[in-house]
Amino acid sequence: MIRKTLKKTSKSEKLKAFIEKYKIPSEFLSTNRKMVSKAVFIGLFIAFIPMPMQMLAVVALMPFAKFNVPIAISMVWLSNPFTMPPMYYMEYLTGSFILGTDIAPVQMSVDWFSKNLGKIFVPLYVGTFFYSIVVASLAYYLVNHFWKSSVHRDKKLHRNDRNS
Repeated sequence: MIRKTLKKTSKSEKLKAFIEKYKIPSEFLSTNRKMVSKAVFIGLFIAFIPMPMQMLAVVALMPFAKFNVPIAISMVWLSNPFTMPPMYYMEYLTGSFILGTDIAPVQMSVDWFSKNLGKIFVPLYVGTFFYSIVVASLAYYLVNHFWKSSVHRDKKLHRNDRNS
């Protein structure tokens, strides 16, 4: 379903006119399986990193890898002001578990964070690395799997329709 929607959108005349007007390289808007799965991987990998301007990090990767940039940017939006506190707390807990350190009682205040940044920084980024790799890799393989199964299902339906 999503695959077909992406294919229809990529054939849109309005989109083609937009691409030509702003001279956007077409590989950054390509909607094939490899480009979409890479975009999901990159977007989710960056989404789990606690840093400002995550969308700019996606754009900074453009010269080094070819991927669908709008999809990668939309994946980054999964970390937003509502999801960041639970995501980062989960990353901190996981990092503390991996490192075997004690968990500091967390208070949601700027004062607490400024005083305890040194204690939570390393466990937070260890957990960040873990979740960035695991979740982004899992999403990459799921997108590949569902895309391939969608193509196989469509081919099978097409064969059945042709034979009927």
